[in-house]
Amino acid sequence: MDALCGSGKFGSKFWDANLSVHTDNPDLTPCFQNSLLAWVPCIYLWVALPCYLLYLRHHSRGYIILSHLSRLKTVLGVLLWCISWADLFYSFHGLVHGRAPAPVFFVTPLVVGVTMLLATLLIQYERLQGVQSSGVLIIFWFLCVVCAIIPFRSKILSAKAEGEISDPFRFTTFYIYFALVLSALILACFREKPPLFSAKNVDPNPYPETSAGFLSRLFFWWFTKMAIHGYRHPLEEKDLWSLKEEDRSQMVVQQLLEAWRKQQKQTARHKAAAAPGEKASSEDEVLLGTQPRPRQPSFLQALLTTFGSSLLISACFKLIQDLLSFINPQLLSVLIRFISNPMAPSWWGFLVAGLMFLCSMMQSLILQQYYHCIFVTGLKFRTGIIGVIYRKALVITNSVKRASTVGEIVNLMSVDAQRFMDLVPFLNLLWSAPLQIILAMYFLWQNLGPSVLAGVALMVLLIPLNGAVAMKMRAFQVEQMKLKDSRIKLMSEILNGIKVLKLYAWEPSFLQQVEGIRLRELQLLRKAAYLHAISTFIWVCSPFLASVSLKRIQHFLSQDELDTQCVERKIISPGYAITIHSGTFTWAQDLPPTLHSLDIQVPKGALVAVVGAVGCGKSSLVSALLGEMEKLEGKVHVKGSVAYVPQQAWIRNCTLQENVLFGQALNPKRYQQALEACALLDDLKMLPGGDQTEIGEKGINLSGGQRQRVSLARAVYSNADIFLLDDPLSAVDSHVAKHIFDHVIGPEGVLAGKTRVLVTHSISFLPQTDFIIVLTDGQVSEMGPYPALLQCNGSFANFLRNYAPDEDQERREDSQTALEGVEDEEVLLVEDTLSNHTDLTDNDPVTFAVQKQFMRQLSALSSDGEGQGQPAPRRRLGPSEKVQVTEAKANGALTQEEKAETGTVELSVFWDYAKAVGLCTTLAICLLYAGQSAAAIGANVWLSAWTNDAMTDSRQNNTSLRLGVYATLGILQGLLVMLSAMAMAVGGIQAGRVLHQALLHNKIRSPQSFFDTTPSGRILNRFSKDIYVIDEVLAPAILMLLNSFFNAISTLVVIVASTPLFVVVILPLAVLYTLVQRFYAATSRQLKRLESVSRSPIYSHFSETVNGASVIRAYNRSRDFEVINDTKVDINQRSCYPYIISNRWLSIGVEFVGNCVVLFAALFAVVGRSSLSPGLVGLSVSYSLQVTLALNWMIRMMSDLESNIVAVERVKEYCKTETEAPWVVEGSRPPKGWPLRGEVEFRNYSVRYRPGLDLVLRDLSLHVHAGEKVGIVGRTGAGKSSLTLCLFRILEAAKGEILIDGLNVADFGLHDLRSQLTIIPQDPILFSGTLRMNLDPFGSYSEDDIWRALELSHLHTFVSSQPAGLDFQCSEGGENLSVGQRQLVCLARALLRKSRILVLDEATAAVDLETDDLIQATIRTQFDTCTVLTIAHRLNTIMDYTRVLVLDKGVIAEFDAPANLIAARGIFYGMARDAGLA
Repeated sequence: MDALCGSGKFGSKFWDANLSVHTDNPDLTPCFQNSLLAWVPCIYLWVALPCYLLYLRHHSRGYIILSHLSRLKTVLGVLLWCISWADLFYSFHGLVHGRAPAPVFFVTPLVVGVTMLLATLLIQYERLQGVQSSGVLIIFWFLCVVCAIIPFRSKILSAKAEGEISDPFRFTTFYIYFALVLSALILACFREKPPLFSAKNVDPNPYPETSAGFLSRLFFWWFTKMAIHGYRHPLEEKDLWSLKEEDRSQMVVQQLLEAWRKQQKQTARHKAAAAPGEKASSEDEVLLGTQPRPRQPSFLQALLTTFGSSLLISACFKLIQDLLSFINPQLLSVLIRFISNPMAPSWWGFLVAGLMFLCSMMQSLILQQYYHCIFVTGLKFRTGIIGVIYRKALVITNSVKRASTVGEIVNLMSVDAQRFMDLVPFLNLLWSAPLQIILAMYFLWQNLGPSVLAGVALMVLLIPLNGAVAMKMRAFQVEQMKLKDSRIKLMSEILNGIKVLKLYAWEPSFLQQVEGIRLRELQLLRKAAYLHAISTFIWVCSPFLASVSLKRIQHFLSQDELDTQCVERKIISPGYAITIHSGTFTWAQDLPPTLHSLDIQVPKGALVAVVGAVGCGKSSLVSALLGEMEKLEGKVHVKGSVAYVPQQAWIRNCTLQENVLFGQALNPKRYQQALEACALLDDLKMLPGGDQTEIGEKGINLSGGQRQRVSLARAVYSNADIFLLDDPLSAVDSHVAKHIFDHVIGPEGVLAGKTRVLVTHSISFLPQTDFIIVLTDGQVSEMGPYPALLQCNGSFANFLRNYAPDEDQERREDSQTALEGVEDEEVLLVEDTLSNHTDLTDNDPVTFAVQKQFMRQLSALSSDGEGQGQPAPRRRLGPSEKVQVTEAKANGALTQEEKAETGTVELSVFWDYAKAVGLCTTLAICLLYAGQSAAAIGANVWLSAWTNDAMTDSRQNNTSLRLGVYATLGILQGLLVMLSAMAMAVGGIQAGRVLHQALLHNKIRSPQSFFDTTPSGRILNRFSKDIYVIDEVLAPAILMLLNSFFNAISTLVVIVASTPLFVVVILPLAVLYTLVQRFYAATSRQLKRLESVSRSPIYSHFSETVNGASVIRAYNRSRDFEVINDTKVDINQRSCYPYIISNRWLSIGVEFVGNCVVLFAALFAVVGRSSLSPGLVGLSVSYSLQVTLALNWMIRMMSDLESNIVAVERVKEYCKTETEAPWVVEGSRPPKGWPLRGEVEFRNYSVRYRPGLDLVLRDLSLHVHAGEKVGIVGRTGAGKSSLTLCLFRILEAAKGEILIDGLNVADFGLHDLRSQLTIIPQDPILFSGTLRMNLDPFGSYSEDDIWRALELSHLHTFVSSQPAGLDFQCSEGGENLSVGQRQLVCLARALLRKSRILVLDEATAAVDLETDDLIQATIRTQFDTCTVLTIAHRLNTIMDYTRVLVLDKGVIAEFDAPANLIAARGIFYGMARDAGLA
């Protein structure tokens, strides 16, 4: 290098230590300045260029118009190029005139000039590629300025020293050059306008990062606007940014799905290659071993393929950060040497302090970029996993669905996806931790020599211990996830069947079951927590926990899917719409076939009826045609689009209109026709918002009949080619059934000419069908047109003769109808008399004042169609229509929107948690932590004093004493840490137990109205996610907060003790710290709350989808539902992204404060070096190096604690909701054996559904004598179901009273009352578990009693044919029994109870006529001495009752014996006439 700088007058050496180091006024040699210093920026740009150009080619965003800023940047670049060439020509000029400049004067201007030209061209190329702010160039100009500062000072100093300027030309060009690079740096910091042809950003709230400048991205300044906004006003959903294109569910899920499918294909190929009969080539055999092991598609591999690039970038950041983290300790040792050497020039100290600050800042910036990258990747993991699980849930087979319940699948989505998100930050530790250990060992070896090996040996010994702990943790985890699954599953079932539990007074039994599971879960948690406390490397466990989740997700994704090919949809024999050739079908491979050897051909446009006894396979036949069953043999052809009406209507939580349209565009004429045909127009008049009324979950605010008609209207509107109708007439009243048959299904209906397969129990419609299929035990016993079947005198003909109404009567009825003309039709419709009222809301709970009560649940989707990216075209509404629609929707709201709390978390929430932990435990934890910090400070101060001990004969005298005390303090510290962790673990689990118990007990005792207006997803969210946070997140968060708090305090104590001057800086730093923390806390807390609130709809929608999967598939709407799910996930992600950024923004601010602490600790050490011992300086600065981490963690943990304590707030909110009356009132219990007679009296009784609503029953007075049989009839909304609900006190009286055997029921506890009454509800709800548990959850009846009840309810043959008998496992909701069989199970429950009063709520709607007759006979014989109240559905069942009660608008219209009522020709006569009974 010296040769390059030449010799003589202008020559100089490259390096001169006397000039640069050993002096009080340091400088660099001219040669060094002109060569290496000038080349540094150029080298950087040339090295960075290839990668940068490659990046730009693949990330073009369209070009930017040439702006003034761009022109100015280019001009500066050209000028710099000119300046460099001027220097070069000046050197040549000197050469020509005999002055030979050193070679460096030719090389440097040439290198710099070419580089400046390159920079200028790059400015233009970036503009054409749409780069608004260039990080590469900002760094380049920054390096140019930094490298020019030294010559800047140097030239002035030498001119002052010599009294003249030795080389005026180069002196001038250099200062011009400096001014130009400084200007270029300043201009580079401004960003360009957005690209010209970039996709027009119509987004009201675009993601700011995409258009932020380089520095803004580096320091996360682009978040500041939201932080300030969040500080001023609590953030709302509208304040959140939209997601970037590449972060949206649609993109992420698509990529992950492709990777997963590729994995599946590879596995399939692998299996095919390894299949028996195919001899692998000898080479393969050698490679694979003789037996290739069966390969599973690896979900982890799919994740890594999809997100590999992000993980790689994050790994680069992590590597740089790891290397930087070892520079400061080296600088600290330089600083200590400087303090020990009084002769060293003081600028050394200041330089080291400055370098330490610079290094810390670099480390902070890179670490935050790393975290940003890795956490965003984690979020993408979660998005992808949720999307993939959702799509899988739409295609799993029924046997898989039976094996894993909705609760379990929801858990995969909530807990396991979250686990993965938490795991991602730990992935890089796999290589980063060993690297850090190796580097630390290397540097320690240099200082300590072989002594290091003692530490290493200890670490090596700990590895197997930690491995064992991790394996044990994993085992606990698997066990705990199973328990959590079963708890959530049970809770989900309790919420679905809460009404039945209340009616039967079965809550204690289920409460006990949940608490049993919870107890086992907490025991496992306790063991795991103790292990945690003993184990040091907590993070070792994390990947193991995630591996459990990975296994569960992989297992679910690898489950069987429905075979899309099992139904051939393209080709079919001409003239037919449906054909089955020798088809045999089963619900699961391990079950016997449900349908066998079917041969069915349905001509195009035919109306086919499917009839048969309960459980003979009618619904299964429909499922087989839909491709829902597993085909064992045979062929099925179905040509054309399909509409499907299931036996139990599936209604979504959205408006009634959206339920009917089901994702299709609105065609007003067709829509009106569908509503009219399905007799829905009158119902719409009764609903508060008309067809814009929001229907609650599972159609809670519609009666059973209305739900079935909405389901039918959906089919009619779909305008499909083939209609599969699974008993749609069972849930509606007889004359409505007639209307629907005539107007929809029958030969004159709107579906005439379409192919219709109708499963039915109504014989009256059979003569009008084209042909009939009779099923017996899963086989076709007879098939043919009605007359032919009658003639062939088979079992069907006998059945018909017993049940068909006699022909003369029919003829008479027809002539009468003809006479009465068309008007009567309308009158009939208005009297949708005996509509099915499943739920509370049969009357007008949502009719009038409900709009005041409830705000609409603002799911972004239900308010404006199905969400974004909707394939179906939509009719645009005019402004006036829009207003009407919105008003109607507001009126039709049922569910309240879930509110996000705002503002700071109240102290009472922390106090609640502290009480749940236990106050003594809380105090003990704080004291243990304080003790541990004191021990740590003591040990370090002792160590620092030891290093300063005087040496005698190069040895220290009292080594053994020093070592003893140091070891004692160390061990004490370790013990205190472990004890505090254990205390926290015990406290945390105690809190989990107390809070879950309070939540569970309150929810089980909540009144029915609470469940009608609260989506179950919202309640389940409390039981799953919030309880998970309380169980597993809060305690560690509190531990880490205490840890960092005491760390920060002890750091400040040590620094102030060693350099008292530091007190001056504490105040301004504290102010800055508090400011950042205040802004951050307000925003992050609200973001966390918004995230919690937007999470519930994902799970609600998901469980809704799983329940209605067969309907979604039948209508071919899977794609639309995937879009809805993606949109809901995106809404949730919109609060997750800012939350991550808020943490980065905070860290940059806090770490700046921490880095200032490092700077000042070092500076004050340099200033006061005369009075400080090197040991103390080392202690003070090394503590200050930790402070950044401590401060950072402290804020993070405070905010995390605040964000997570929200879970306690949410659980507490649901622990304090209103409860129903006590179950048992000790001082007022009914006499033993009550009621003896079964006499029921209503006195001036009025009732309303909820405060503020109108009365449903008004001043009702009636007296039912002991043993009377009373039928209850009336139109929709007359108050029939309300009457029975009042008897059970599901509804409490507004005034008046009910007396049973002369005693007021309001005086007793609810269980004393309900356990003495029996109801057979209209919705036959079963719980998953054994049949025995479903009949007798308290185990209070003998085996014989149960078998007798089964015999009387005609289930004996079915149950005894099951291998498990009474232990036959019912699946969730009793899905593996037909609806008729479930109804019979409810009858068996009633027979077991055999109480004096029996209520039948339209109990035989879903059974065939033969079974109905048997049931009625059973009721007449078994309950002959009981009082029976029946809400009648088929009038023939109550014609022989003692009396009939006709209700109208909540008052008694008629009440007398049936014969008298018919003679009186009133309302009842009209109904009887419609049913052909009068």
